[in-house]
Amino acid sequence: MPSHLHFGEDDFLRCRFAVSPLWETQEVARTLKRPDRQGYHAPWLRRIRTAAEALDLTGLWLLMPRPGHSPDWLCPPPVGPAAGFEEEIAAVRAADPQAALADTARSLADTPGALDSPQGRAWLADPERMIRELTDVLEEIWHTLLAPDWPRLRALLEADVAFHSRRLAEVGLGGVLPEINRLCGWRAGTLTIASNGEHERHLGGQGLVLMPSVFSWPDVVSGFDPPWQPTLVYPARGIGGLWTDATAHSPETLVRLLGRGRAAVLTALDDPATTSALAHRLGLAPSSVSAHLTVLRDSGLLVSRRYGHQVLYERTPLGVALASGGAG
Repeated sequence: MPSHLHFGEDDFLRCRFAVSPLWETQEVARTLKRPDRQGYHAPWLRRIRTAAEALDLTGLWLLMPRPGHSPDWLCPPPVGPAAGFEEEIAAVRAADPQAALADTARSLADTPGALDSPQGRAWLADPERMIRELTDVLEEIWHTLLAPDWPRLRALLEADVAFHSRRLAEVGLGGVLPEINRLCGWRAGTLTIASNGEHERHLGGQGLVLMPSVFSWPDVVSGFDPPWQPTLVYPARGIGGLWTDATAHSPETLVRLLGRGRAAVLTALDDPATTSALAHRLGLAPSSVSAHLTVLRDSGLLVSRRYGHQVLYERTPLGVALASGGAG
């Protein structure tokens, strides 16, 4: 069944993008539980398999029914655009026990047998203990599995935010929401998400958090009940190239892959730039740079945007992944 998010006039002014390491941490646990989510992440999963098998995630998995409700208190929408994990997990540790109890009971009821399981009964009898145990598990997942790769993940997520923020400036919210994912549709102030489960909400002036995710693929997640700000989590662009072996993108192999000129142009685009600026930066003829830019854009590694009389080029998430490997 589809979900529907209804926008009022004030909601258009309160939409924002955010990146959440806590969300990715929770979704790593979900991905380990669900083989249908693992396709793009197979190289990474092979690398962390031994460390993942040493973690006890059985309790956390009780709160990840499919379909069904997952507790909002355990991973609330981030307050800022780029909160750190320590800031986010501190907020979870400070959750109100009674609110967490009701939220968790709802989730356990959606998982067959969970309410009557020893773990479920223990948590419902002592919500303060439940908060401690679950935040401890999330911290362990973060430090063991995710933190070492967070710079690479963050670069991809921030590239997605930059891309869609520019599209928002160009085509407006009603134009960018259907572009975010094929499951999203927009009509007459209502965002419709074709997803598992039904959710209906009038945003009521709170606006919407738009949050790209690496590990939520292929799902688009909408929800968060009051008092949390409504949130739309969608798969980030470029995850297909995320876990490509960095050694394949060393400077030498990047040159073999793209050619020396195109590799130089791609790695020089740390910030959006014009053809003439890149030519000056690289000491190449503008005509040569223009030809390289065209090939890179047609290959999905760059996008071009017109600003006044200038055309600026910037890397797509896939281009970011290649250039980051080449720089490392």
